[in-house]
Amino acid sequence: MPTTRRAFGALAAGAALAALAPAATANAAPRHRRLIAHDDFCHGLGRWATELQDGGTVSASRGVLEIDVPSGATVWFRQRIEGPYVLEYTATPVSEGGVNDRVSDLNNFWNATDVRSPGDLFATSRGGALEEYDHLTTYYAGYGANYNSTTRLRRYVGQAGVRPLIYDYTEPLLVPGEPNRVRIVSDGSTVRWWNNGRLVFDYTDPQPYTSGHFAFRTVWSHFRITGFRVWRLTPQHP
Repeated sequence: MPTTRRAFGALAAGAALAALAPAATANAAPRHRRLIAHDDFCHGLGRWATELQDGGTVSASRGVLEIDVPSGATVWFRQRIEGPYVLEYTATPVSEGGVNDRVSDLNNFWNATDVRSPGDLFATSRGGALEEYDHLTTYYAGYGANYNSTTRLRRYVGQAGVRPLIYDYTEPLLVPGEPNRVRIVSDGSTVRWWNNGRLVFDYTDPQPYTSGHFAFRTVWSHFRITGFRVWRLTPQHP
């Protein structure tokens, strides 16, 4: 069945290509990868900061970051990440009858800075409600959001009530219990977000955000996350 999507302005052609592009398109030039950050989720939440709108539980043990929340939740990686880099993780939406097992909202912030405290993201208090993040400059992917009905990319510009929309799709979406192997590429003006080998978002930003903080973001849901890794990209010399 053809993909139904709404694209805006001159971005329409790029949106179509992003959803259908083969994996090879993101590997035009050979690059070395050097691991610069990781978490195997065996030793607690010391490398993470949680912002919960209405409580819930976030834990890291036995190789799994588990997020089980009744409303908005943002889980920040405390280390600031400088590009160019590739970030990977696997997230599985839990659908086992729990009170928060609503399959929806596998979301990410990345290259995030808060304009109110640009030198320290955590110097500004936030409580987990989505509107509290309007003062970020950041990329924001919402995969299977809005009751698992939309998949969108936004580029926040640090202004209250302004969340510019780059791509807006009605698929791909989340499947209950199915792992999502996510790969985010931040390489200068190139911004890409992959899921299970499919290039979902492919955006060329003329004024790119090239460093900042990464977060898992979700709303009223239950996820199990494993295999968090970040690699620095460097040119491969002959």
